[in-house]
Amino acid sequence: MPQSLTFLAGKTAYSLIKEKGLTPDMVKVIAGAAGGPKWLVLNRLDRAIFTTWLTDRKEPLYLIGSSIGAWRFSVMSSRKPLETQKIFEEEYTNQTYKEKPNAQIVTQVTKKIIDSFLDDSTIDEILNHPYFRINFISVRSKWPNSSEKKTLLGLGLLGAYLANAVYRKSLGFFFERALFFHPKNPPPFFNTNEFPIQKIPLSRENYKSALLSTGSIPIVMQGVSDIPNAPQGVYRDGGIIDYHLDIPFLPDENAIVLYPHFTDRIIPGWLDKKLHWRKPAAENMKNVLLVAPSKEFIADLPDKKIPDRKDFNRYFQRDEDRIACWKTVIKKGEMMAEEFLETVSSGKIKEVIQPMQF
Repeated sequence: MPQSLTFLAGKTAYSLIKEKGLTPDMVKVIAGAAGGPKWLVLNRLDRAIFTTWLTDRKEPLYLIGSSIGAWRFSVMSSRKPLETQKIFEEEYTNQTYKEKPNAQIVTQVTKKIIDSFLDDSTIDEILNHPYFRINFISVRSKWPNSSEKKTLLGLGLLGAYLANAVYRKSLGFFFERALFFHPKNPPPFFNTNEFPIQKIPLSRENYKSALLSTGSIPIVMQGVSDIPNAPQGVYRDGGIIDYHLDIPFLPDENAIVLYPHFTDRIIPGWLDKKLHWRKPAAENMKNVLLVAPSKEFIADLPDKKIPDRKDFNRYFQRDEDRIACWKTVIKKGEMMAEEFLETVSSGKIKEVIQPMQF
């Protein structure tokens, strides 16, 4: 029977799981990538992990996401995650655009989606969760990437792309990493310093605007300014630096970073998507267990791919077809959820796990 999941592990995670299998108490961090509609293929896997597998935990579990990863984890940190996810899923899949939208319209629609599942009481639930400690990443833009004028912003992004192609750390001349962290417990990756960084504690006052900023794709959406308790500036999509999160998750621990992902490739930054030589640091991935849909599973999806932002163009003015496609992907994701639970509970993960290749 074809497998719907691929399990890939860094050096430390591979050794631990080969010896002990995988139990919830071995996991200290869960990571979530940027990727827009790609999250839909992980919808049911998120449910299985967060509401079935991770129960009765006492030790803090650190969640780190950028863009849609932060949205997923916000939903799952609410008091009623299944109900919250259903609202989020419906609002997200049913977004429609009768004409090609500008940045202002996409921003308005995005705010409406966030408002549908997030109010002050939900934010309080998230920040007071018994063991989930949510963190997420945006970027604080430097001029000209702080401009909303398309020409200036386009030139700034082009400069960032060219500089990044030569040396990834040169992105620090264009953007600062902004880590919005849970105020109760600093995460194990708190001291990450590969890029200039701002560290801002999350609160009821800044949560919603910070969450909007982490998904604010340049040119596609407006940047976010005046985030309470954050340094002044224009904040944009965290995926610019941390598309798939190439960070030192657990620099000094023999624990697991569980990474439910929509692909078996780690792309460090948004501007690295076409730079096939750009790989994550093996040291950063040593604790990571990547759980991703298999190639066979993806080949059986509508259009033989997972959803992405290009679907809005592919199905332009055919929203019913796009929504039906996306809902089919969500439904098929139940296979991945069931396989994950069976693989870890039976100990079969010891047999199917593979080492990451760099």
